Amino acid sequence: MTSPRAVILAGGQGTRLRPYTTVLPKPLMPVGDRPILDVVVRQLRHRGFGRITVATGYLAELIEAFFGDGGRHGVPIDYVREDEPLGTAGALALVDGLDDDFLVMNGDVLTDIDYRELLDHHRENDAIATIATHRRHIEVSLGVLEFGDGSDATRVTDYHEKPEFDYEASMGVYCFSPRVLEFLDPGVRLDFPELILRLIERGEVVRAHHQQCFWLDVGRPEDYAQAQDEFERLRATLIPD
Repeated sequence: MTSPRAVILAGGQGTRLRPYTTVLPKPLMPVGDRPILDVVVRQLRHRGFGRITVATGYLAELIEAFFGDGGRHGVPIDYVREDEPLGTAGALALVDGLDDDFLVMNGDVLTDIDYRELLDHHRENDAIATIATHRRHIEVSLGVLEFGDGSDATRVTDYHEKPEFDYEASMGVYCFSPRVLEFLDPGVRLDFPELILRLIERGEVVRAHHQQCFWLDVGRPEDYAQAQDEFERLRATLIPD
């Protein structure tokens, strides 16, 4: 079996991290002494991925100039460029040669998940898509009310003081069967939630995969600040080689 392929989505404008992303695309924002995307590429190479395709858009030239053909990172890297924003999933229709199960991920994810274990899990289970998930715990610091419905919608039916919730969140890391391309329209904007719902509505099998791992979506200023704090502590696991 050939080495697996990964597609990294790096075309977004990173509006929530402005003004930093006015001059740098979000995947090139530094954590510690290196860009987030540099960490991701090193992790994928370490897990045996033999080809990486980066979908670029906003400030594409900077990403392409930094990584080049991947020679400096020890893994072949090529690019597809969005002429206009295609959403988080739409760019997949631009990628040629996706004829085997492949991994897709956002370019701003800081995690020590085992990408190869995720792909192996996907291949071993009859699914067109597998979503990596992470358990999150939310504490609401307010009293939360429940109400009636129908003609008495203001009647309070329950009261929860500072409730707590646990849920499984999508990590922005996925594995797909090549058949998923049949559900994409080239040049048409599509986000991953819409794609997943489309697959489910068509009766396709979509599975989740959970690992005990560190995960941080570096999309907001507070997340970026946390990434800086956590990086050195977790450096050995985030960059295993």
